[in-house]
Amino acid sequence: MHDSSPDYSDIAQRIKTWGRELGFQQVGISGLDLERHGEHLQRWLAAGYQGEMDYMGAHGSKRWRPDELVPGTLRVISLRMDYLPGDTRMAQVLGAPSKAYVSRYALGRDYHKLIRKRLQQLAERIQQAVGPFGYRAFVDSAPVLEKAIGEQAGLGWIGKNTLLLNRKAGSYFFLGELYTDLPLPLDEAHGSEHCGRCSACLDICPTAAFVAPYVLDARRCISYLTIELKGPIPEALRAPIGNRVFGCDDCQMVCPWNRFARPTEQGDFQPRHGLDNAELAELFLWSEEEFLSRTEGSPLRRAGYERWLRNLAVGLGNAPSSIPVIEALKARRGCASELVREHVEWALRRHGID
Repeated sequence: MHDSSPDYSDIAQRIKTWGRELGFQQVGISGLDLERHGEHLQRWLAAGYQGEMDYMGAHGSKRWRPDELVPGTLRVISLRMDYLPGDTRMAQVLGAPSKAYVSRYALGRDYHKLIRKRLQQLAERIQQAVGPFGYRAFVDSAPVLEKAIGEQAGLGWIGKNTLLLNRKAGSYFFLGELYTDLPLPLDEAHGSEHCGRCSACLDICPTAAFVAPYVLDARRCISYLTIELKGPIPEALRAPIGNRVFGCDDCQMVCPWNRFARPTEQGDFQPRHGLDNAELAELFLWSEEEFLSRTEGSPLRRAGYERWLRNLAVGLGNAPSSIPVIEALKARRGCASELVREHVEWALRRHGID
């Protein structure tokens, strides 16, 4: 329990100021009523749309009942941080099929550590103001319905592409949360959505992963296929993947609200190792040592070297035939990984080579 003396509305305002000082663009405070979102999740899981992501159903109701995950929780402080580097030439790279397209959130340093550190700093400032209090920080790391929480905290609405959209910032931002036992005043939930009749995101998806507005079949989503899926990429989905080797931004690129996205001021999110404009053939020839050194502290590590090669082989199979492309593929024919070899053979057949 806390001393009843703190002025919690004043503390809430200060939390928002501190959040902005720590590099977050927006801070909101929500309660715990996520039942509607829990029902949506259960329907989604029952349909099997999670694919191999068993963790999505592993924690039962803790995912939509914050006080079951962290007993004593009364409020969630939800924060967003923009990540889009300045001009990332997204359309140009997607339109150059011999280049590798890496989702823009993954070009710089891994966001988990940076945001977790800032959340910890925020918690320390709150502690200086109110004394010891109960909290836990989360960054995409536990059974937390962060988009639903962000909507409740007034940070935006969940759009037809299932991402949190903000009228002033689009969707190129990371989310972080502090579960806390402080009885802070609530922000108004984002009541209305502003997608209207627009279906740009649903129409653009290269693999037709949207079953309906607000419903994504992860098993067809390029982000899932290139990052989460452990085995072979289904053959029917390889050609539509094009040159996207880690994640996909198509449903964000066409969203009209992303006209308002602002470049990040975080140096850590700037592209590293030229990954915003690299040739597929060049990346495919990286040794495992090169992969590990060039992806240190990067989200690309999540795929691991074997799946990185698998994804690049698909990209090379979809690239125009050229000597560098064919030579790169042939160089990996003897790869120790059966997974990689199978994708290499598929890619060579696409170039007319048995």
